[in-house]
Amino acid sequence: MRTLGLSPVNRLAEFAPLVVRVIVGVIMVAHGWQKITQIGVGNFGGFLAQLGVPLPTLMAYVVTFVELVAGILLILGLFSRLAALFLTIDLVVAILLVKVNIGFIAPAGRGAGAELDLALIAGFLAIFLAGPGRISLDHALGIERGVAEGPVDRSLR
Repeated sequence: MRTLGLSPVNRLAEFAPLVVRVIVGVIMVAHGWQKITQIGVGNFGGFLAQLGVPLPTLMAYVVTFVELVAGILLILGLFSRLAALFLTIDLVVAILLVKVNIGFIAPAGRGAGAELDLALIAGFLAIFLAGPGRISLDHALGIERGVAEGPVDRSLR
């Protein structure tokens, strides 16, 4: 990469997981917060009932809780892989229940298509597969330290 003059950018690579975590985390917190403050969890439950979701009120609270709490955990970099897994499941279900009838890009006046959900899932899967990075509470607390720093050479002990 030095021939392309990108070596200074390589030094910033450790910030990539932080950037991904914060962006997708903030988006999910905003979605959960919107369900509480603007839509109303009860109204969201009514929407889920129209879709035929079993236990729609309970599921409305579960989805709202997952979006808020897992989003905050991603921002903090705490239990990041678990949070990313739960949010991936959340959005896969949303795509299957709602977006499959709308399509990838929604026609005018039909809301959003699946493109945002799929982009967020890509971010979640990057965190799930690669980890939260060094700039995270997972790393600071030793939850991900072994993964972030690579294998330990036990021959030196």
